[in-house]
Amino acid sequence: MPVMHAEVSTVDASRLINRLCKHFRHKIDARWDETEGFLTFAMGSCKLTARDSTLEMSCQAGSEAERDQVGDIVATHLVRFAGGEVEQVTWQSE
Repeated sequence: MPVMHAEVSTVDASRLINRLCKHFRHKIDARWDETEGFLTFAMGSCKLTARDSTLEMSCQAGSEAERDQVGDIVATHLVRFAGGEVEQVTWQSE
């Protein structure tokens, strides 16, 4: 299963996990607590983890195209919700 990872610097990763998961829960399965979030899309999933001053993300799906689609969705929403703190997400394929 194709996987990709990204890390973004942030002053409050927990807040971003909360905002992303609350937004997505209206359309997909989204589960979270203060340090982790898990988003399940039709084509794949993404795990969000809060570390000190970093938000770690790991997305996977059945194909590279679907994995990239999950990553694009999460990244565009993260940039929008981060209020200028995150300008882009750079994914690394595994």
